[in-house]
Amino acid sequence: MATKFIASFALALLLAGCQTHPTTITQSAPTSTPTPVCAGGDMMMQTTLWFGMSKPQGGTVTEQEWQHFVDSDVTPRFKDGLSVYDAKGQWLGENGKLARENSKALMLIHSPDRASSDNINALRDIYKKRFNQESVMRVDGLVCVGF
Repeated sequence: MATKFIASFALALLLAGCQTHPTTITQSAPTSTPTPVCAGGDMMMQTTLWFGMSKPQGGTVTEQEWQHFVDSDVTPRFKDGLSVYDAKGQWLGENGKLARENSKALMLIHSPDRASSDNINALRDIYKKRFNQESVMRVDGLVCVGF
């Protein structure tokens, strides 16, 4: 009996030496596109862009300037449709100060493809340059859409 105990104890010690130390787990990007389960309709991408209406040098983006941006820059890239909402924004600026301003939310429903993403990033760049903005926030999500 003592021999079995000693053999079991020795085997446990040997196996304990095989244990590896825990390692840090890193997340990597998924290798496939996530697919929602749609009860009806088709899988599409919903992107909402948040545009500040205050100009850093003073004043605001006027309704005419905004509409010109929508008509000349947004609509040609997203002819299938879009929605615009008035919003009130608040964030911590690069200067460390809390900023509040009127904003516009632009919601687009589009194909989850590179061309659409590139068009959205072009809109962000155009708006930032034209109205001297720090940023235009982008929020994306896969959605099920039925018409």
